[in-house]
Amino acid sequence: MPIVNVNMMEGRSVEQKEALIKAVAEAVMDSIGAPEENIRVIISEYSKAHWGIGTLPAHKAGR
Repeated sequence: MPIVNVNMMEGRSVEQKEALIKAVAEAVMDSIGAPEENIRVIISEYSKAHWGIGTLPAHKAGR
């Protein structure tokens, strides 16, 4: 059972996350032939205050 973890900063819409899940699952199906029903995509979202870019949290780095 392929499990794909996606870590990203919060702020995307439900529709964007649904599109991401679909695209990732399709990439797994195409690349390794895994059946759709066996693929799991997990999205973990983090506050910009909890994501560092260089020496700054993302909310101070302008991201």
